[in-house]
Amino acid sequence: MSYRSIFHDGLWQQNTGLVVLLGLCPLLAVTGTVVNAIGLGLATTLTLVFSNLSVSLLRGVLRPEIRIPAYVLIIASVVTVIQLLMQAWFHDLYRVLGIFIPLIVTNCAIIGRAEAFASRNRPLPSLVDGLATGLGFTLALVLLGALREIIGRGTLFSQASLMFGEIGEVLQVTLVPDHPGFLLAMLPPGAFIGLGLLIAARNWLDSRPKKKAAESLDLSSPEANA
Repeated sequence: MSYRSIFHDGLWQQNTGLVVLLGLCPLLAVTGTVVNAIGLGLATTLTLVFSNLSVSLLRGVLRPEIRIPAYVLIIASVVTVIQLLMQAWFHDLYRVLGIFIPLIVTNCAIIGRAEAFASRNRPLPSLVDGLATGLGFTLALVLLGALREIIGRGTLFSQASLMFGEIGEVLQVTLVPDHPGFLLAMLPPGAFIGLGLLIAARNWLDSRPKKKAAESLDLSSPEANA
């Protein structure tokens, strides 16, 4: 399998949030703003990269009987380091994300990639797989966060200073002045509706090339030329 196909699978074809539908709890809970989505997405991506790399490096040492507990231990160690770094450098954002940073350990997608890919492949492909899967999850988070923030608040990159400091104040954009607020978009039901719309949009985009290919085959068939 080429690196390009690995990246395409993780980012789009087998997207964790839009296709495989794993890690939905944080996906739906923290996507009230784009900044929250980026923060959790980057933390999850770093966890996937380093856990995949570690599992791949240790795949010849770990016995089959203890592989799952070993994966959990590796992932928990990586998440703990990321959690401490966020507490030190992005404390305000860490307080907003709260329990969902340590809960990255329980994300089935991370253990799934460790078992399905990293434990059977060399370190570099495993690293690429972790990066692609993480970026795919981040993409789903950011799209849902942007959709909910625009509809719910009329802004984009609200509270960007939590991640980018003083520069973040410049990044915030008010798309709808005097927006009255749309509470449904900020509540869990709105998150479910938004995710459904994104899945539908992704499936529509994915079906277009197949539909065009089928139409071209129909036009080139003997019956169509007769």
